[in-house]
Amino acid sequence: MIFKILQEKGTFMTQKVDAVVIGGGVMGASILYNLASKGLKNCVLLERDTLGSGSTGRSSGLIRMHYSTRVNAELSWKSFPYFLHFDELIGQQKPQFIKTGFIAIAGPESREGLLKNVSIQKEVGIDTDIIDLKQAKEVAPGFDFNGDEVFAWEPQSGHGDPSGTAMAYAKQAEELGAKIALKSPAQKIEVKKNKVSSVHTEQETYETEIAIMATGPWSSQFLSKLDIDLPLTATRHEVFLIKREGNILQNHPSGADMTNMTYFRPEGNDMTLVGNGNREHIADPDQYNPKPSMDYLEDVWLRLSKRIPSIIDGQYFTGYAGLYTSTPDTHPIVDKIEGYDGLYLCTGFSGHGFKLAPAVGICMSELVTEGKASFVDINPLKADRFSKGTQNQISYKFRVIG
Repeated sequence: MIFKILQEKGTFMTQKVDAVVIGGGVMGASILYNLASKGLKNCVLLERDTLGSGSTGRSSGLIRMHYSTRVNAELSWKSFPYFLHFDELIGQQKPQFIKTGFIAIAGPESREGLLKNVSIQKEVGIDTDIIDLKQAKEVAPGFDFNGDEVFAWEPQSGHGDPSGTAMAYAKQAEELGAKIALKSPAQKIEVKKNKVSSVHTEQETYETEIAIMATGPWSSQFLSKLDIDLPLTATRHEVFLIKREGNILQNHPSGADMTNMTYFRPEGNDMTLVGNGNREHIADPDQYNPKPSMDYLEDVWLRLSKRIPSIIDGQYFTGYAGLYTSTPDTHPIVDKIEGYDGLYLCTGFSGHGFKLAPAVGICMSELVTEGKASFVDINPLKADRFSKGTQNQISYKFRVIG
């Protein structure tokens, strides 16, 4: 049972807590659990709606380790065991994980980028390899490949349950003593003499010296109230499901196609989920169209059919749109905010937060309790990289590969 602070309408409460986590997506829930596991049990998570109701609930759920930078590759690799053994490592029933394998496909223009990425990933220890055309046809039967393309294969990757993972983290955090307040949007982070002093909702004040923002597409709204300007943009992304009927391909791996700019994964035994991470549009997180457009469906379906020809005969099943929180280099900000003692930011995951959440929660809890993250070196994710010109470099024109 997820904790909900109860009070009579019209009353006002003040509580003293060790820390406040703002945002009840998979990031906020992971952070809350990891704080509680380190002994900060008198913490509260504030969620404006229900757990996973923001970006988490509209994630594609892909779990892969193919990244252009060591920091993201390492975060994904160190998160991976938690998706496989959540029950043993965290203590709650393991959310669903479906192993499909993951294939990254690059044409001549992206060849060097893919080879570089795989080299980085192998240094990290990730189970991945360059495979040849014959091997690609074996792991992805029914796909149409070009002879000049190059392929990376991750046999262990697949997809998981973002909302279920957020719920499991939250439940275990609650069992450790943390509190969760749903339908309780944070309205203000109060700072006195450059130090966090409290966090306010409509009917509660939480006196605290630590506020952690895992606020996703609402991050800029919070930061602007503190006169903090960071390049965070809420963008709308679309995905949809195609039902593969009749003699259409029975199963296939998950993947990212840099040539045709699609990412995809199987859903069940007879459907395919597909998206295009380059077709993002700036959006108002409080008011956006939650359904994909007809133009998007036609464009992305055609792109997918260039790789999986038989998919053209499938049937549209359903689709949805969600929100990314995007940065110029598609890497998140996981940092304490200089000049605001006790204020921490964990946002800007640009469409790949879910698969990093276990490791990020650990790193953020280390940053808060020890002053530095040691589980993974997160210095490349500092907030000041944009003003200093030290942004992370990605290998592909295809910004988000699910």
